[in-house]
Amino acid sequence: MVPETSDLLLEIGVEELPASFVEAALRALPELARKRFAELRLTHGDVHAYGTPRRLTLIVEKLSLTQPDLEEEVTGPPTKAAFKDGAPTRAAEAFATKVGCAVADLRRVETPKGEYLVGTRREQGQPAMAHLPAALVQMTLGIPFRKSMRWGAGTVAFGRPIQWLVALLGETVIDLEIAGIKSGTTSRSHRFLRGPGVTPSGEVTIKNAATYLDTLRAAHVIADPEERARLMRERLLAAAKEAGGVLIEDDFLIHENLSLVEEPHIIVGGYEKEFLALPERVILEVAKGHQRYFGLRSPDGSLMPNYLAVVNTAENPTLIRRGNDITMRARLSDARFFYGEDTKAPLASRREKLGGIVFQKRLGTMLAKAERIERLARELGLLLMLPEPTLMAAASGAHLAKCDLVCLMVGEFPELEGEMGKAYALKQGVSPEVAAVIKEHYSPRGAGDSTAASDAGALVAMADRLDTLVGCFAIGLTPTGAADPYGLRRACLGVLRTMLDRGFDLGLTDAFRAAYDGYTQVKLELSRDDLVKKLGEFFSDRLKGLLEAKLPSDAVQACLGVVSDRPLDARARAEAIAHLDAATRAGVGEVFKRATNIASNAPGGEPGLPPDDAHQSEKALYQGFLSMRERLGHQARGGDFDSAFKDIAAFAPLLAQYFLDVFVMAEDMKLRESRLRLMRAISETCGTLARLDLLGG
Repeated sequence: MVPETSDLLLEIGVEELPASFVEAALRALPELARKRFAELRLTHGDVHAYGTPRRLTLIVEKLSLTQPDLEEEVTGPPTKAAFKDGAPTRAAEAFATKVGCAVADLRRVETPKGEYLVGTRREQGQPAMAHLPAALVQMTLGIPFRKSMRWGAGTVAFGRPIQWLVALLGETVIDLEIAGIKSGTTSRSHRFLRGPGVTPSGEVTIKNAATYLDTLRAAHVIADPEERARLMRERLLAAAKEAGGVLIEDDFLIHENLSLVEEPHIIVGGYEKEFLALPERVILEVAKGHQRYFGLRSPDGSLMPNYLAVVNTAENPTLIRRGNDITMRARLSDARFFYGEDTKAPLASRREKLGGIVFQKRLGTMLAKAERIERLARELGLLLMLPEPTLMAAASGAHLAKCDLVCLMVGEFPELEGEMGKAYALKQGVSPEVAAVIKEHYSPRGAGDSTAASDAGALVAMADRLDTLVGCFAIGLTPTGAADPYGLRRACLGVLRTMLDRGFDLGLTDAFRAAYDGYTQVKLELSRDDLVKKLGEFFSDRLKGLLEAKLPSDAVQACLGVVSDRPLDARARAEAIAHLDAATRAGVGEVFKRATNIASNAPGGEPGLPPDDAHQSEKALYQGFLSMRERLGHQARGGDFDSAFKDIAAFAPLLAQYFLDVFVMAEDMKLRESRLRLMRAISETCGTLARLDLLGG
């Protein structure tokens, strides 16, 4: 019999929550609900979480109205502990009470660990409504916030003070109370706007979960974040078109504004054309960084002296626009002053001021770091045998790379580091190739950002990150758990992504040693060899995750087992293995795992020719191995890993058949040793390409 169900709605009305609080709560609520309902034995359908700055909402579809009856076998104490001289002990009595039966009704069951008491616990299912008030309170107070507030009597901690509660099962109110607020059917509309069915004070009645989103939508509240984002983008595009421009789309700004409004409205603002003399990125950063405004381009691609602001109300747009314009002009005026002051002195003249900025108290100043980066960029270029013009551009760019850190503009807008250095360098006559390095050496700034576009920029980007990684690891500042204050995981991924994107076939060990040798004026705790080992393991873990995002895990692990020091080589091998289907990889892994295990007991030396009376499978394996070994040598030296692993895959059936037909550990010791040598030769030859025994795992 299918249990009767109904939809559940919980809305927690609050004072305005910060955007990050809303996001965290909406991620946590569904899992909190699923876990609690599973504990209560209440089945349900889909779980949804919605939210705005003023409300967090949980909707659970088809929640069962009654718990099923419970009947489960429960294992208790060992019989020897449950009875003494034939009489039940306190352990037996306590277990019987827990199960809900008499001691005489308990059974003795033999288990691998001995004889134990077993009882059947029966519990009649209760109506869901009997458990929901406490469960919803528990879920609400279980929502994690980075910081919580206490108010009133101070007995409840939450992200912001709770203002109202709506709790419904179907159309029936679930009676609960949190921080003195009792649940009901009354929600709140948009703070400023009203709609049909909304009282003058902004109250709106919620009938049930099915009509919740529609009811709030009519009250100018878009509770579904995905719907709110779509509506915001539609209105932004429409406003841009009406203003005669094209929206400069920005996912960050959509995301930031999403949890600042309950219904998005767009205001088109503007500023004087004279401000367009500033670098475009400065104007966009002023709009984005401080105000969360979107930029506009004219149809010809040039920046327009306008911006789009997402606001929470359609009332008094002229007044809102006037205030926004005043703020925008003030910010742009500040930026124009900073730009004018910064351009009065050559960028290179600011380099000495880096000596007044601490990079890390034990690793020295930013000037010392800049000097190490300049040296290391050239060292890496020499290791990669890049052309001299590239090395010169990298060295010149590295010399200027950190100079804009002491500029006024970057002091006000840290996000413009590198960007302003490039702009100032170009304005002062530095070649475009060198100026580009100043900006590119910060790439990638994050997981979604692209790596440096030029080899010179990539060299300096790697040198910067390697200097930080080596220095921090060498003085014990390694990431622990979620703590990574120096961003070393991100730096490591930046190095690896740059190497892979630019095709830099560089040994990590060589790069670590070159970076370590730059710390001549700093006392490091780790020796160079210890540093190389520890940092190598760190890089190997990051490389594994990076490659597994696109390639089969077993292929990646097999290759990292032999070439983790050369990321480009490891990727090439893993890609070649990935061209084999999963079944073929599993077959190769199975036979090579057996061969590798057997080879561990093999004596050294070249395998001998099988005797004349040897099984045909043994002769075929021997001849197949000799033929494959010669080809693998040429293929590996030429980097033709596709052909090499195809050859190994074709050889694997010979090895599988050999194991079916031939007993390696023959009683004849001479024959056994010959077969073991063959296993060792096969394992070692193929093992130079990858840990084939890890395939298929």
